Amino acid sequence: MGSAASTDRRPSAEQQEQESLAASTGSLTFLKSAFANLSDHQSQSIPLSSLYQSLSIPSVTLNLTLPSPHLTSNFSLLLPHLGAAAADFLFATVNDTTDWTTFLRGFNRCCARMSASSSLITLYRIFSDVCRRAGIGCGLEFDLEDADVGKVRGTFGLNDMLMFLWLCWVMEQSSRLSMWGKGVELVLPDLNHLVLSAFLACSEVGGDESVWGLDGLGERKIVAVQKLNGWILATLPGLASCFSQFLREKIKYVAVSPKSSIKSNQSGCSGSSTNYNDSFLLTFGRAWAISLTEKGTLGEELSAASFPGLLDHKLNNLLYRSSTHGKGLSRFWSIVEGYHGPLLFLFSGNLADSSDDKSSTRRWVVGVLTENGFQNSDMFYGTSAHLYAISPVFRVLSPTGKEKNFLYSHVHPTGRVYEANPKPVGLAFGGTRGNERIFIDEDFSRVVIRHHAVDKTYQHGSLIPNQGYLAVEASLVEAEVWAFGGSSAKEQHDTFKKRENLFTEQRRKVDLKTFGSWEDSPEKMMMDMVSDPNRVRREDR
Repeated sequence: MGSAASTDRRPSAEQQEQESLAASTGSLTFLKSAFANLSDHQSQSIPLSSLYQSLSIPSVTLNLTLPSPHLTSNFSLLLPHLGAAAADFLFATVNDTTDWTTFLRGFNRCCARMSASSSLITLYRIFSDVCRRAGIGCGLEFDLEDADVGKVRGTFGLNDMLMFLWLCWVMEQSSRLSMWGKGVELVLPDLNHLVLSAFLACSEVGGDESVWGLDGLGERKIVAVQKLNGWILATLPGLASCFSQFLREKIKYVAVSPKSSIKSNQSGCSGSSTNYNDSFLLTFGRAWAISLTEKGTLGEELSAASFPGLLDHKLNNLLYRSSTHGKGLSRFWSIVEGYHGPLLFLFSGNLADSSDDKSSTRRWVVGVLTENGFQNSDMFYGTSAHLYAISPVFRVLSPTGKEKNFLYSHVHPTGRVYEANPKPVGLAFGGTRGNERIFIDEDFSRVVIRHHAVDKTYQHGSLIPNQGYLAVEASLVEAEVWAFGGSSAKEQHDTFKKRENLFTEQRRKVDLKTFGSWEDSPEKMMMDMVSDPNRVRREDR
């Protein structure tokens, strides 16, 4: 009897396999806690309705800013259905309850041993199901020959693409949304540059005149999902993991929350993001786009900067802004010197011949993401960096590995030493000295951007619209530096600046005891030289 009972309690082979798979991802502990908090102790299973509620998004009022008058968005109708769509896709059973093995299988299906392309197809299926439940048409179709992933075909329109990206952003930010509570107003990020980039990269669009806004693409432009897959995996690889990150964060919250707070669905602090005019070069949407190209701590820091509710956190990252701190390399260097950590340098410009009324609306933004800050050097330096075409089109130009001319930041030497061949004074990225991919002059007034043929450090690709083979000279309008090295890098930088300020103050002070009398004062010496500069003086020995 005892032996038979022990055999009955032994886990099945499938349960052992799923537990081993979950343990390999480091998730088994919080999965057990979440199952215990959600399940009924008698049936040892979770009602599907509980999973609906646990995976739902808190009720928020959305502030939608549409990038084109041709677009109309029903995005607010999608969010109430996200929890049900996710739970049904992963955990649904015939009797609407989920046992331990089914719970593990659903989690592993999304979060364990998934290729990026499979994760992306899962994301498409969630989006399609949410649209269907909300009564919104979606042009995606799935071939479910493979029970786990399947194949996808169909097209995305402009509205579809915008709602798809917004849904991905909401899923990634779900843990931060949960801290807000219910009923708050949320401004969705402007993702115009990503929608535009996707359609330009994937559809048959010619000429750069259309890159300044979605209106230039046409109202009914569509893109095939097969082409979109390639663009996402190459440009925004982090997008594919948005749903798995959403699921992991939701289950982690259930694991650490008492049962009484699960039904209330995370009542946190209330707030609003509508009082902020996103006027910086690093907008919320641009920060999120860059975060999708990075992994680890740096990607998390950039993702936090893309959430309007963390405005104070974002502003703490701002080191330098030319319109606030003053233009010029000396002002730039006095602020960023001594910061050892990842820095995002953004600058915007107008083409030199942009004298028409469209110059303000046709302003482009380029970015450089460095790993270890800047240093004063008359030679190229750095171990890695990335170039970004930020706006109006988003592109990532990663290192090629052929050369290491990542950064160049040469400040005027304090001592005027004669140089037969003076080194260029300014900021540069890529290329070679005198033939840089990007060069910004000492006054931060002009920027020169050259064709990628001169550069073996960064990948090929245009950084600004209408960039041909000839060098493009433009007026630099604004420049910003954002720090993403975390609290330790900030503390070290603060210590460095305090020490530099102390040295500066000490150098400015004059010891008056040294000049105790008029005869020994420097003023007396100057007066004597002016009155009779040729007078013979006794040499002091």
